[in-house]
Amino acid sequence: MFLGTHTPRLDQKGRLFLPAKYRDELSEGMVITKGQEHCLYVFPTQEFRRVTEVFSSAPVTAKAVRDYSRVFFASASDESCDKQGRVTVPPPLRAYAGLERDCVVIGANTRLEIWAARTWAAYEAEQEQAFAQLSEEVLPGVL
Repeated sequence: MFLGTHTPRLDQKGRLFLPAKYRDELSEGMVITKGQEHCLYVFPTQEFRRVTEVFSSAPVTAKAVRDYSRVFFASASDESCDKQGRVTVPPPLRAYAGLERDCVVIGANTRLEIWAARTWAAYEAEQEQAFAQLSEEVLPGVL
């Protein structure tokens, strides 16, 4: 489970220090791919395999499934941390997410998300008010 918010910087080679608390869970590799709202999703390899199985059972006759699947898998990149705990974010993924120097890495339960700092700040400002005012259950019986 990934939790918290961290603010690493991207270096000139497109590498990002992953927070130390996440490195053990990612030590066997990770997959980085495009996410919603122009962030990047970072899945431990095992979790990405689980997500792949879910996609495998989705009907390929559904256009939305085909469209989402194509972008999701075509942009996916197998990565691993170097000895210093850095991961290289491929240039096309950096461009998609608008990553330059200041980044935000958030824990999102079974994955991490990497955001450009200014994009995250705008998203968070917009969503926090809606979150605070939510008056119905998002997950019935849970929250």
